[in-house]
Amino acid sequence: MTEQTLFSPYTLGKLTLANRVVLAPLTRNRAGQGFVPSEFAATYYSQRASAGLLISEATQISRQGQGYQDTPGIYTPAQIDGWRGVTDAVHAKGGIIFLQLWHVGRVSHVDLQENGVAPVAPSALRAATKVFVNNHFEDVSEPRALDISELPGIVNDFRQAAANAIAAGFDGVEIHGANGYLLDQFLKDNSNLRTDAYGGSIENRARLLLDVTAAVVSEIGADRTGVRLSPVSPANGVSSSDPQAQFDYLVEQLDALGVVYLHVVEGATGGPRDVAPFNFAALRQRFKNTYIANNGYDLDLATSRLAEDQADLIAFGRPFIGNPDLVERLKRGAPLSAFNPATLYGGGAAGYIDYPTLAESSVSAS
Repeated sequence: MTEQTLFSPYTLGKLTLANRVVLAPLTRNRAGQGFVPSEFAATYYSQRASAGLLISEATQISRQGQGYQDTPGIYTPAQIDGWRGVTDAVHAKGGIIFLQLWHVGRVSHVDLQENGVAPVAPSALRAATKVFVNNHFEDVSEPRALDISELPGIVNDFRQAAANAIAAGFDGVEIHGANGYLLDQFLKDNSNLRTDAYGGSIENRARLLLDVTAAVVSEIGADRTGVRLSPVSPANGVSSSDPQAQFDYLVEQLDALGVVYLHVVEGATGGPRDVAPFNFAALRQRFKNTYIANNGYDLDLATSRLAEDQADLIAFGRPFIGNPDLVERLKRGAPLSAFNPATLYGGGAAGYIDYPTLAESSVSAS
């Protein structure tokens, strides 16, 4: 295969993607009042609509699910209407977009929770991490352990959020089961000390993610449901003593549910790919549908992984921030622009929708 494989069309369920480049979810903390996508969000996503698939920033399924200030939700009519403006803009450019469904669990702060209550978690263990709140990063708050009677309500919140996403015009949803957030907290045995049906064995620790996935599939269909996983990422203080066995089992169950894709963070989220031993090829072998590879990919690595049939689609994250036309730049082998880290989280248009395309840069330089 040639490097053009990255730029060839791909069939994802019932959808035809223009290429195999995926915009990975990127938290930008720019939602407006009521956690509604900002007026600039439609522009931001439509600027990047040349990617074969866009996956939205992580979007909380409920007020309880929020862990950072100014992140959008998908649980009120106003939020649905706000997202509809985004999907309309993306579709007008010929793009395809999924919404990432998010519950942060213990990665939150009392100032973000309704009435200042404690965040929730599988077990009452505080994460060694920080969240963006009150316009700066602060240590997370002490969580409380969820009672087993509360878990059906969380499953239903995911199901309803998926329905809301389709009502907002999204082509599908991605369940966020990665990066140390609630579903990943249940999966990993350093954050899940439960002794009930949702703790202990690998089957029990996978139960909540599988319950959520089954509920979402029943609501919107397996062909519109993807799942994101991070088997060995230490993000937000989670770890597993048995990651291979845990995720081999989990992926077999997700395959049985027929979800349209797995989106896998290979290594530490935003960090080294070789952070811990893990056979990612074993996940691909257990899953018959689309495998999206994520973490530290550039053109050369993407090209080689596609040529070796180690992935079907390749997700790019931060390179998309400063390069709204990343697909075109990769295709031409053009240099990539850096982004401004000072405007990564929060703010307005600056550092969000004002990065020039390659064509715009050429005009301004002439």
